[in-house]
Amino acid sequence: MRAHHPEIGTVAFRWHRDGENERVDFRRRTDAPEEYLQSPIYYLLNNNTEEIRQKLFVPDPALNFPIFDELRDRGATDYFAAKRMFLRQDNAAAVDPMNAEEGVIISLATDAPGGFSDAHLDGLRQLLPPLCLTLKCGANRLMAEDITAAYLGRDASKRVLSGDITRGSSQTIPAVIWYFDLQGFTKLSETLPGTAIIEMLNDCFAEAVDVVERHGGNVLKFMGDGMLAIFDMDQIPDARRVAIEAALELRDAFVSLNERRATDGLATTGFTLALHAGDVLYGNIGGKTRLDFTVIGPAVNTTSRILGMCSAVDQAIVISAKVAAPLLESVPDLVSLGQYRLRGVRERQELFTLD
Repeated sequence: MRAHHPEIGTVAFRWHRDGENERVDFRRRTDAPEEYLQSPIYYLLNNNTEEIRQKLFVPDPALNFPIFDELRDRGATDYFAAKRMFLRQDNAAAVDPMNAEEGVIISLATDAPGGFSDAHLDGLRQLLPPLCLTLKCGANRLMAEDITAAYLGRDASKRVLSGDITRGSSQTIPAVIWYFDLQGFTKLSETLPGTAIIEMLNDCFAEAVDVVERHGGNVLKFMGDGMLAIFDMDQIPDARRVAIEAALELRDAFVSLNERRATDGLATTGFTLALHAGDVLYGNIGGKTRLDFTVIGPAVNTTSRILGMCSAVDQAIVISAKVAAPLLESVPDLVSLGQYRLRGVRERQELFTLD
């Protein structure tokens, strides 16, 4: 079935008689792999037929797909595949002919002597409508999970799909707040074409998102050339140390990224990053019909002010004492930059960086 996911174009589920089952994700791509072009699935989608039936012990040159040889090697005697499309009530076909229909393709193989009987196939055909609807319901849930995770983040997605959608609903959680920003973006955006800017943003955000998520953090939103993420201190043991390790890894990742881009003759840039810790309100904020699942609170505002100090102290990574102080003995790379007054923040903040 088709998938609605930034990286996955199609998803398949395979069931085996011994009870094993698996999910296979096929990456979204502009060109079709040869394996797909020579498959019964491609044949069904591109021909005016709803079914393929092939007795594997009586080869048919007109329907000689490579997968049939694989099935024969596994002892299969018969193959049956069917497509069932769902009616659409909108004008999608007029807007995008390639997306005119949605449907399911189901294929089955047997190693029974003589293959499928006519009674078998009649029974399968009767089962296909309810089976396809069941699969579509599951696919809709999967689609909702994929889309909300892509646009809200994994944790916020789970909360929203579980019913946490009331405006104003929130909970207080302790978190390490990660505020990331690209350096010199305004100047770059004035000198580079729009497509180059989008490509650079995607390259940079890809590194930042990957680092945050691999360390258990949650990316909450993108703001122009900036990114807000949190490391939930209730969910991640030693979240302060984990966030600092992620910052070090991001620094190395950007060195490699800029080397690759420079080799390709593309523009390069650096980043600034602020880390702070404190209690935040995590939940739904916005209008009656348009909500944002995010974090607010004094700790978030302080993190924003700390990010603004990166240029003043000439450091790419600036970390508050709320994050750094408990780790000074075990993380020797932490170096104090002194105490500072931050606009709108009542108490002076001692700031640190990573040597």
